[in-house]
Amino acid sequence: MSTYTVHKGKRYHAIIALSWVEQLATNEMIAQRLRDAGFSEISVKGQGHIRDATALWPLKDATAQIPSQVASIQEIEV
Repeated sequence: MSTYTVHKGKRYHAIIALSWVEQLATNEMIAQRLRDAGFSEISVKGQGHIRDATALWPLKDATAQIPSQVASIQEIEV
């Protein structure tokens, strides 16, 4: 599993690819997982297998393992 570093005050975009069973999760459930991880100003769109999420990292810089469901992640302009 690879790692990624998020930086305070930066916004991120992620493509989330869910397994067959995980597809039952609502966008709000996914947003709550991102809140639990420390993100804020979260938007999750889409349905089924692929979801599109954007969020702000308001905390100090941090490095963590990328969950297997995250197909791609990138920093975007605020």
